[in-house]
Amino acid sequence: MPTVTETRIITKRMHESEDAHNIDTYISLGGYEVAKRALRMNPDDIVEHVKTSGLRGRGGGGFPTGMKWSFLPPDSFPRYLVINADEGEPSTFKDHMLLVRDPHQLIEGIICSAYAIKSNKAFIYLRGELALAYDRLSAALKQARERGFVGKDIAGSGFDLDIVIHRGAGAYICGEETALLESLEGERGMPRLRPPFPAIAGLYAKPTVVNNVETIATVPHIIDMGGEKYAALGVNKSTGTRIFSVSGHVNNPGNYEVELGITFRQLIDDLAGGMRAGGRVKFFIPGGGSSQWLIGSDEHLDCPLDMDEVGQRFGVMLGSGAVMVYDQTTDPILVAWRLAKFYAHESCGKCTPCREGTGWLEKVLYRMSHGQGRPSDLDMLLDVGDNISPGLNAPFSQTTICPLGPSAVSCVVSLNKFFREEVLSRIGAPADETLEVTA
Repeated sequence: MPTVTETRIITKRMHESEDAHNIDTYISLGGYEVAKRALRMNPDDIVEHVKTSGLRGRGGGGFPTGMKWSFLPPDSFPRYLVINADEGEPSTFKDHMLLVRDPHQLIEGIICSAYAIKSNKAFIYLRGELALAYDRLSAALKQARERGFVGKDIAGSGFDLDIVIHRGAGAYICGEETALLESLEGERGMPRLRPPFPAIAGLYAKPTVVNNVETIATVPHIIDMGGEKYAALGVNKSTGTRIFSVSGHVNNPGNYEVELGITFRQLIDDLAGGMRAGGRVKFFIPGGGSSQWLIGSDEHLDCPLDMDEVGQRFGVMLGSGAVMVYDQTTDPILVAWRLAKFYAHESCGKCTPCREGTGWLEKVLYRMSHGQGRPSDLDMLLDVGDNISPGLNAPFSQTTICPLGPSAVSCVVSLNKFFREEVLSRIGAPADETLEVTA
């Protein structure tokens, strides 16, 4: 299998200069030129470019961006653009890098996107713990205002745009778009029942588009390249490039921008430097803590990074682009417990199955991971999980308003699917009967 390298589009500028967060450096590297050009285009033409590009949400949902924009009712104003910068999925750290090292790219993306959807007000909902990102983004926004790229009649186009940075308080649930909107309005961050969807009644009950940082940062490059050229990158309906945050037992953990369609093996071996200390892949989580797991088999490692294929073949997702890799020394029960503990802590408590169920999962997994497991524990976990996610994530289903509850179930399903014998042997239960769970 040929060695792969990064395909740098949205990370290109930050690798060309350590000072790309400064507006003078950004402009010297071609910054804001696409925004000036976009402001002379027909807004509907920009939307068509994004549709043609096949760009899908980079925050985890993978919904086509251009289609999302087109859901806005044509004659309803004002309307808002909201940037989800509340990066909280376990082991995801790509948006933080974009905000710290190239914040003007996001601002330029907001200009292009807001103009395309005819919005004069944009909000950046930033995770509260990202202190350096807040400083860099605030400084960049101040510089952009001083240079006439934000405010009244931006770049002499006649288009007005105000951008507001709002700091969250570190709630994972506010990564869900309707909970984010609730928090942005000053309410407690809890998901809303849908319909109505944000495109119809979002922020302040007005039409609203919510997009991820990486998604919006990609828009200027699509306008620059043209939708068709961008769509030529990638594979199938997973077009373009994407940043993957690789962590765990690899030699070179970090963020890597790659053309979609390379394999997990190439991402881990060629870009992340392979397993440390000569280890082997025992299992890996392909799309952040919400995803089910894969193991170190050829079938799994050689699967392409295709948003649809990973789901159709293995019931997992690329999600937020966080790939957590574990070697043969790892205790999968302990990993499952840590993930379940995270989701139990972050549950907003609005839905009973999640509020109660995630706590049960965490407590039982703690018992199992600390040498106090019972023979019936794994099947009990599956029973509890089935009450949160009927069918145990096959297909991804839920008894809750948002996907946080089913996310906590993913690790339990993975334990049963790949490590049932190991789990049962450690707690003194017979391992000869395996509960069949469709992936």
